[in-house]
Amino acid sequence: MTSAPMLVLFTDFGLAGPYMGQMRAALHRDAPGLVIVDLFADAPSFDIRAAAYLLAAYAPDFPAGAVFVCVVDPGVGGKRPAMVLRAEGRAGGQVFVGPGNGLFEIIARRAPSFKAERIAWRPERLSASFHGRDLFAPAAAAMARGDAVASQSLEDIDWRHPDWPDDLCQVIYLDHYGNAITGLRATGLPSGQRIAIAGHELHQSRTFGEVTPGQAFWYENANGLVEIAVNQGSAAQELNLTPGTSMTLL
Repeated sequence: MTSAPMLVLFTDFGLAGPYMGQMRAALHRDAPGLVIVDLFADAPSFDIRAAAYLLAAYAPDFPAGAVFVCVVDPGVGGKRPAMVLRAEGRAGGQVFVGPGNGLFEIIARRAPSFKAERIAWRPERLSASFHGRDLFAPAAAAMARGDAVASQSLEDIDWRHPDWPDDLCQVIYLDHYGNAITGLRATGLPSGQRIAIAGHELHQSRTFGEVTPGQAFWYENANGLVEIAVNQGSAAQELNLTPGTSMTLL
């Protein structure tokens, strides 16, 4: 028996205020009974490129058929297209609905194959500033139900960013503990790789328990990315790291 598709929210809206609630309400209205998972509500604000690497690292955790509603969209109401990306990958086929502003560049690049389309359907009510609620959520819900959504061909030039690197050597996300997730995949880095960041030189450790409390280090996180931490401390505070801080491999 095939399970029903999962709806996954990935936004920079934050948890304060009405936005996530409104998104979930739209999904519940149009796809009642389907599981809705909040992956990130605090993706890098306005930073499409950083969010693209974050999304690509975490999407493979979700099952085949998952439909992602993704909104990091500082150009909402502008010329960027509304799009759907159907991507094959190690998790099987997944669907990504959101703005065609580069947010799906890394997903597409790492997928064995993909199909990108412009969403032509428009709801009766479409605000200029909240396409997440009015356009992306209803379109994603329809796709999760198995219904067709009117679409058109979408050229690469309208949404791709081939100039972006395959891996991003900078901090893309700070978690609750002050750990700094980067856009660099750890796979392929040699044993003993050192990293320089914000004037600090860091060595690799496999686990937190292998270093003393207060010591800074880097490790491969559970999603395969280089992550910088201080054992029982905040790397963000103690190393003065912020989203966008660059690092160098030594």
